[in-house]
Amino acid sequence: MSETIEQKCIAKGVKLTDQRKIIAKVMSNSEDHPDVNELYLRVSKLDSKISIATVYRTVKLFEEAGIITKHDFKGGKARYEEVSESHHDHLIDIKTGEIIEFVDEDIEILQKKVAEKYGYNLVDHKLELYGIKKKS
Repeated sequence: MSETIEQKCIAKGVKLTDQRKIIAKVMSNSEDHPDVNELYLRVSKLDSKISIATVYRTVKLFEEAGIITKHDFKGGKARYEEVSESHHDHLIDIKTGEIIEFVDEDIEILQKKVAEKYGYNLVDHKLELYGIKKKS
């Protein structure tokens, strides 16, 4: 089982107040890529005393500690997800905002080939695909 955000904070020496623990728990339980406002709405259901400013500061702290990562997908809102040990790419539905995580070995091979073609060793990459779901 992978570590929770709270466990990663402890391992990295990030001080966890009660409010930060709640934010960490909500982030760990998120199956999507929430923006700060969505995260705030979820957190405030558990503790109405947590302000949106606290959520912003905590998200920034977790990001700076390398515990969560920020995505600037099209649409203007920064979205966040827990840093993962395994690589994945994203397919974003531009109408609904749904984000699908995927791994495709053919794409991974092609990216390495492109880098090699231009004389590079690929060390990292980020792939975001944007689309509209086909009607069935």
